[in-house]
Order: sequence, then structure tokens, then C-alpha cells
Amino acid sequence: MIAKTPAPPYYAVIFSSLRTDADRGYGEAATRMLELARQQPGFLGVESAREDGLGITVSYWASEASILAWKQQAEHRQVREQGRATWYAAFHTRVCKVERAYAFST
Repeated sequence: MIAKTPAPPYYAVIFSSLRTDADRGYGEAATRMLELARQQPGFLGVESAREDGLGITVSYWASEASILAWKQQAEHRQVREQGRATWYAAFHTRVCKVERAYAFST
């Protein structure tokens, strides 16, 4: 599903990852993080796709402050550490400001 975001400006956090073969608790943790992110002030939406081990998740935020607050959220920090130790072979996180957005739908 494509996230419904407000008119720019807003921020995007792009999380690109390569998974390991370990799957212990990954699905449950991913579901919980989405539930928790949706409760955070400034969260605007999320889009995610995974195929053949490569995953890309883009979360949208109202401000850099809301992104930093999410990064420091205790349960999120704990799951990030579990990800490094178990679920991910590699990942990149990129933060950018969305200054323009275009859409099409039928």
C-alpha cells in the first residue's frame, strides 16, 4: 500500500536491509515495530517491500525531532540491537527531507 502523506515538507527514513537466514521472532518484531511507530508523535505513514532477502522500508515523519524520538524509543532500540545480532546481514538507513511529491491514481 502507498502511504498517504501530507503536502511537503516532511521527512523520509529509508531502511534498506539484507536478511540472514535466521527468522526467530522477526515477523512478530516487525509487526510490533509498525504498531509502535504508528503511535509515535509525528509518524505519517510507511511503505515496505521485501523480495529475495532484500527489504526496503520507507517511513514518513513530520520532523527530524520525531525521527530522533523514534530512534531513542526504548523498545525500538532493543529490537534494533536484535536485528544487528540476528536478523540482518547488512543494512543502510538514510534520512531525507521530502520537498516535492507527485502522485497518480486511477
